[in-house]
Order: sequence, then C-alpha cells, then structure tokens
Amino acid sequence: MKLISSILGHVMGVGVIALLIVFQQEVRNFFMLITNKYLSKFDFSIKNILPFIKSEEVEVKVWSIVKACNNLSKQKTGALITIAQESELPMIIETGLIINADTSSLLIESIFFKNNPLHDGSIIIKKQKIIAAGCILPVSKQEFNIKDFGLRHRAAMGISEQTDAVVIVVSEETGGISLFQNSEFKRNLSAVELRKTLEGIFLNKK
Repeated sequence: MKLISSILGHVMGVGVIALLIVFQQEVRNFFMLITNKYLSKFDFSIKNILPFIKSEEVEVKVWSIVKACNNLSKQKTGALITIAQESELPMIIETGLIINADTSSLLIESIFFKNNPLHDGSIIIKKQKIIAAGCILPVSKQEFNIKDFGLRHRAAMGISEQTDAVVIVVSEETGGISLFQNSEFKRNLSAVELRKTLEGIFLNKK
C-alpha cells in the first residue's frame, strides 16, 4: 500500500509539473491579472494607515513624453510607452532591462532608435522615472480592422485590458500617435491633444 501511494504521489507530481509547463503562458497571465489589477484595488499605502502624513506628490513628466512622441512620430519611428498608475506592473518589468533613470525625451528617443536592441519592447514609466525598457506586454486577442494597427497596438490594448496603465503607441508605418487606457483608445493624436490627455490623467489628481 505504501509503495502504491508513493508511486501515485510521484505520478501526480509529474502531472502537475507537466500541466504547468503546457499552460505556463495562461498561468503567467492569470497571476499577472491578479497582481496588477485586483491587488491594486487594496490600497495598503502608508497614506491610508497614517492619513495625517502628507506624501510628496510626484508628477509624470508629461512634456518630456510628449516631446519624444512628437519627434518619433515625425521620424516614423515606432514606440511603445507604458505609464504605470496604481498597478505597478512588477511581472512586466521583470521581462525587460532595469534602467531606473529620470524621464527625458532624449532617453526615450534613444531607446526607440531602430538600431537599439531594446526598441521592440515597451518602456515602463513610474512617476518621474523610466523604470525599465524592452519589456514584453500581453497581447490582446481582439481583432482590429484598422490597417495601421500592428503588434505594438495589440500589446498596448492587452495591458490596458488587464491593468490601469496608460499606454502610448507611435506607429512605425504612419507615425500616428495612439493612446490606450481601460480597454479603449484614441487614434491620430496631435502633440497638443496628447499633452492635454496626459495632463488630464496625471496632473489633475488630488
């Protein structure tokens, strides 16, 4: 009886490992959905525990992002920029290269320069910092009947479906600027429209 139990235990262990290997992408997406979206609803910050302590408000460097997007658009250089909000995107950051540098238009443009090995992935911005580059985003399964929507746009939609991140895409084909948030998107934004949209999201928070 002990021998049979031992054999069954090993078989079940191997089976579980096999299932994890076969469905590793689904498992990864599940845990990313839990950590990025649902856990972010529970605000365990010091601000809530000690409400009398005022935390320093740090704004996203909107102008640097807009300037970079405008220049990349003129050059028809593709770009994928993810700006974190409540969801801190830890599993996404792990897929890229940690940079942790101040956000500047020059750095953003350098990352997406066509000969840069990091240009195909997304950069992750948190407040005033570019945290990582070359990050891989989950791709949406939606079908887009829009000619110039490619992999970057589908990845932007994918992360906006699973988190509260704001994602900007510059089309390599047309130079068009799109913004994705909460499973919705705006296309063909001018630099002025992009700036106003970002300021509305990040600069008007209390």
